[in-house]
Amino acid sequence: MNLLFLCSQNKRRSLTAEKLFDGFQGHKARSAGTEQNSRIKVTPGLLGWADVIFCMEKKHLRRITEKYPDIIAGKKVVCLYISDDYEYMDRELQELLKSYVCEYL
Repeated sequence: MNLLFLCSQNKRRSLTAEKLFDGFQGHKARSAGTEQNSRIKVTPGLLGWADVIFCMEKKHLRRITEKYPDIIAGKKVVCLYISDDYEYMDRELQELLKSYVCEYL
């Protein structure tokens, strides 16, 4: 399965999730941000590639729903409700991601 993780700038939460889940149980993972100054910005190609899209916050879900409704139609899109309170690869963030994401794999 192809997993796409989205946060604001693709520097901490979504990048941590990509590192955790890329190769996990044979899944492929990528990550991107929804803001203009993102490390890697979400694109129609990334959204089209993904089987499951995980958004860290409701605002990320809203942004892709407004900008790319046709591309995400029919895809599984999940909001994880993980706020921007963690550093890259933070242990607590890793535990949250594992507990939330694994139920969808």
